Amino acid sequence: MPVVRTCPHCQTKNRIPAKHLADTGRCGACKADLAPQSEPLAVDTALFDEVVGQSTVPVLVDFWAAWCGPCRMAAPEVAKTASSMAGRAIVLKVDTEANPQLSARYNVRGIPNFAVFRDGKLVKQQAGLVDSAQMNSWLSAA
Repeated sequence: MPVVRTCPHCQTKNRIPAKHLADTGRCGACKADLAPQSEPLAVDTALFDEVVGQSTVPVLVDFWAAWCGPCRMAAPEVAKTASSMAGRAIVLKVDTEANPQLSARYNVRGIPNFAVFRDGKLVKQQAGLVDSAQMNSWLSAA
């Protein structure tokens, strides 16, 4: 299930396979460069499994919910991490209300909850509010 990204030059929608989200690609229409994914990507279970399973770079997952105050406080830090680690990591957001099966799979009891995956395997998981520097550190270590 590819991710659809819009070319900033010609506005054409491009389908990007999960394993190439961290790569610089080319627009299918105008051939302009498409930068690596630099924003947190909201995912469902199927896309989560695909990205985590196929990614060639570490993946940070933010388990969150709209009603959670600390989750809203973490959102700008998560976005900053996605931007600063573009090309070197992928950042996913999992809404625990919409995807309770993923929360259960990773024993998420408190949110925000952050998990780092490398080569499809969980390498770090921590609940609680952290800043972008800490997230970058986890991703660099992975």
